[in-house]
Amino acid sequence: MLSGLFMLAAVVSVNFNKEIGTIRPELHSSGFGPQICSCPKESMDAIRSMGFKAARTHDWSLINPNQRVCDYFHIFPLMHLDARDPNNYVFGPTDYLLKRTREEMGLDIFFRLGTSIEHSGPNIHFNTLIPEDFDKLAEIFAGTIRHYNRGWANGHNWGIKYWEIWNEPDGRNNMWCLPDGDMGRGSNPTEIAADFKAREQRRMDLFVRFYVTCLKRLKSEFPDIKVGGPALCSMNVRYFTALLKACKEAGVAPDFISWHHYTGNQDVILNAIETGRKLCDSFGFKNCELIINEWHFFGEYSWNELRSADPETLQRVWSGPASHNGIDSSCFNLTMLSKFQTSKLDQAYYYGCRNNGAWGFMDERKRKYKVFHGLQMFGELVNQLPVICESAGTEGVTVLAVKTADNVRQGFLVTDFRSGEKEIVVKVEGIAPGREIWAWRHDYSNDRARIALRLIGGKLVLKKTDENSAAFLVMF
Repeated sequence: MLSGLFMLAAVVSVNFNKEIGTIRPELHSSGFGPQICSCPKESMDAIRSMGFKAARTHDWSLINPNQRVCDYFHIFPLMHLDARDPNNYVFGPTDYLLKRTREEMGLDIFFRLGTSIEHSGPNIHFNTLIPEDFDKLAEIFAGTIRHYNRGWANGHNWGIKYWEIWNEPDGRNNMWCLPDGDMGRGSNPTEIAADFKAREQRRMDLFVRFYVTCLKRLKSEFPDIKVGGPALCSMNVRYFTALLKACKEAGVAPDFISWHHYTGNQDVILNAIETGRKLCDSFGFKNCELIINEWHFFGEYSWNELRSADPETLQRVWSGPASHNGIDSSCFNLTMLSKFQTSKLDQAYYYGCRNNGAWGFMDERKRKYKVFHGLQMFGELVNQLPVICESAGTEGVTVLAVKTADNVRQGFLVTDFRSGEKEIVVKVEGIAPGREIWAWRHDYSNDRARIALRLIGGKLVLKKTDENSAAFLVMF
């Protein structure tokens, strides 16, 4: 009877007798941390429960209203003053926020040097204008690192390891902006296209020079930290090639490159990792780490639709299995987090764990999104069971099998992302009969519901409640 059932299901396997690696917790990190205000204990507990390793400080000034945190112009507000004088810095609010992140959350800090994004239109920019004095900004960055790692200016000795130069300079009209805008101008399409191309080249050339200036300055004083960036909008090969070529010519090596992904296509992300590795190696930067420090599921909708006020558009984007933070989004996250562990990627930061809203883990009424429950499941798995074991998935179904070093406890995560299957059969090796099983199903109808499972003939049957995406966490 069971054999006929298995033939209609997706069949995957786990083998706890074969170890293939060690869990890397830094691949499960967050784009946000706690806030200075409006972050009650239940929100802090929720962030902590997702089990992140580190938090990246980009855009933190946007979620801490009326607080001068993280961005360089908040830390050093008067650009005409001497950047070597500790009296010209304002560290207090950022000190408090980072202390809360480190001590209350237990998260490592990944510090983005630069500015938060500025969605102020095509020609109105204040904080994201291309800096006039690259050397001055490099000195401000050095003062910031000195404060947090060497106690300078009544500072700390926190040993923050990762420091990133800027964010998304290849974006347009929001991060690395020309005074008269980044888009092309002219009296006809040909002139507009030519002007746009010239502006793009100018912006890139300026940033490459800025990047190398900052990298050389920071590595000269702080050889013990890791400096890199620049958090490009994607695996922009042309841009990265220009950056790495300039670094090579200047005789300075970036410790990491970083970029972003907003997509529902797994192959786009996985192929970019391979491309990044080959690109760095081609310039001789074989120790250069690969970091995706913004990523989030993006479904069948545009950025304008995501931000729309139209009721019908909002209904499509924000409700149902394929919604922005729904079950498809949650299972896409679990799929990628599982695959990251055996990839060439070094770190990953999920951009979706601010307190609430579109990029949060709950809505304005404090109802947890599906993505919260999925991230919580993954955090529990990777923080309890550090040894990766052999597993095999199938089309649309991903498996991550793990255990403790002493082989006392085992577990696995099975994630179905839009496979369309109604159930999944897991062939299990390395588990003695009669072991107690704890299991949960996370799907469109359930937020991580406890389920009963029996291991029969070395197989477990994971039954789905519908044909939507679903994930199963099983612990022995």
